Amino acid sequence: MPAPDAPRIGYVLKMYPRFSETFILNEILAHEAAGFDLHIYSLKLPIDGHFHEALARVKAPVTYLGQDGLRAVNFWDDVSKAGAKNPGVWRHLSACAHIDAHEVHAAAKLGVLARDHGITHLHAHFATSAATVAMLAGAMADVPYSFTAHAKDIYLESVDHAHMRRLLRGAKGVVTVSDYNVAHFQGTYADDAASVQRIYNGLPVDTLPYASPDKREARIVGVGRLVEKKGFADLVHACAALRDRGTPFRCDIIGDGPLASELARLIASLRLEGIVRLLGPLPQGQVMHAVLHAAALAAPCIVGADGNRDGLPTVLLEAMALGTPSISTDVTGITEAVIDDETGIIVPQHAPSALADAMERLLRDPALRCRLASRARAHVEAHFDIARNTSMLRTLFTGDAPSAPIDVPARRHAAGAAP
Repeated sequence: MPAPDAPRIGYVLKMYPRFSETFILNEILAHEAAGFDLHIYSLKLPIDGHFHEALARVKAPVTYLGQDGLRAVNFWDDVSKAGAKNPGVWRHLSACAHIDAHEVHAAAKLGVLARDHGITHLHAHFATSAATVAMLAGAMADVPYSFTAHAKDIYLESVDHAHMRRLLRGAKGVVTVSDYNVAHFQGTYADDAASVQRIYNGLPVDTLPYASPDKREARIVGVGRLVEKKGFADLVHACAALRDRGTPFRCDIIGDGPLASELARLIASLRLEGIVRLLGPLPQGQVMHAVLHAAALAAPCIVGADGNRDGLPTVLLEAMALGTPSISTDVTGITEAVIDDETGIIVPQHAPSALADAMERLLRDPALRCRLASRARAHVEAHFDIARNTSMLRTLFTGDAPSAPIDVPARRHAAGAAP
């Protein structure tokens, strides 16, 4: 049982749990393994139909703030109740006139809960609604906040740069997941990004057994949501090129998403049935088994038409830890993990022919697979160990650096969000 004056961290998430956010689950479990007391606050109820087995090990209680159930009839009632318990709600409410009403509503409730639950620090993942709610609730409850920025929340064309500056200025600290992202923040926001630091998403490396890839079956695996930024259409085209060269292999794509039907049609049109399979979402244990026994993992990530992109996909790190050689692209921070011809192979975006070349190299050359895999495992151990990386986060949560005054006014009001 934590001491009465021990730190208690409130994790603010848009939706918990989410099947695709294993990095958050790993982080929470690492904090708890280190003896930290957490409480999870989710703005929305989960909608995923599949969850990771490790979720059962999370001890932290979860409170759903009901952001997706806002109606005018309960907005003012809830805010009034929150203001009666926490005068900070009224002090800051007038400054929120241009903040999305759903976020104000959730923040008012969270501010009260943070006091009731003895929260000493709020930390949000993604510089979107979760970070905004953490900022407002922190102001209302006089609790410092921080957030981790990833990729979509940084690079989408729709990013509100003025609001990002407010989030940066008010935070006790800001974390992002690659040096590439740090450089982007510094170049875009200058002095407002002074508190941004890189802490890589980590893995429980000791639980991931390394196996030499010298005798793997001729199988390529791809893992991720079936969305544009994952580049799976390029992978399917690369498989067609590899088939046409007469190379025997199989490719399994694990995951679900809005492009599932489109990818199935592409596979059929290229006559790849029996060679390329869409396996849908699988439990984490089955995903790890598939990766561990593949000759290579392909993650041909791209920058989407709207600027959406991956930060540093967890599955790449997992494959590197397990001894499965990885092929990826130079999107954002990926090359900080997959170093070309050192810890994996990097190919250009939107280049199925180059991707096919890389896959063929790994399928035909066991010595190359082993060289890349051993160096990849060492790189993950040195830079992506979750115990070491989350200890840096906990230093941020409990350190003496003060929060800046929170500057919340004047953000565009979301369409239809007014109470």
